[in-house]
Amino acid sequence: MILFLDSTIFSEIPPLRAMWAPIGEQACVPIIGSHAKRFLTGVLNIQSGDYLDYASSQFRQANFQQILHLIRSHWRGWQIVLFLDRNKAHTTLASRHLARQLGIQLRWLPTACPELNVLDCLWRHLKDDIVANQPTPDVDATIECACRYMADLSPRERLQKAGVFAQDFWLADVLR
Repeated sequence: MILFLDSTIFSEIPPLRAMWAPIGEQACVPIIGSHAKRFLTGVLNIQSGDYLDYASSQFRQANFQQILHLIRSHWRGWQIVLFLDRNKAHTTLASRHLARQLGIQLRWLPTACPELNVLDCLWRHLKDDIVANQPTPDVDATIECACRYMADLSPRERLQKAGVFAQDFWLADVLR
């Protein structure tokens, strides 16, 4: 089973990516004193479109190790190959050792190649089309909205938005 893992950060100040007000009207942009942020980590099965997420206020080694346990319990009995970036939480000796214990093979994606991680495409869509320009200064509400949206997508929609069906997808030969 081939899985991809990636994290994205949501902050209290929503991304401004499109028009906030009709042409000719003044846009109202909330100003917030807090700089709260949340990490959303997703795991996508590129064969079935099955998805698992994990939200936290920080992303450290312990968080990644919890995710490894979630992966193993969600996909019991499967031989798992997990593609991920070289985030420090992923590469620590303890994390690599735990992955080995759980029977999860880690495969490192090259540095500065986000186009190889299918979750980056999902995050881009999520941030551009779903949570951008929403006057929701509460970061927890934003995370809840993002998680709900991802859960409501069908497996096929997830794979489509992630770019897995593209002719030039770099693992297309493996999926055939």
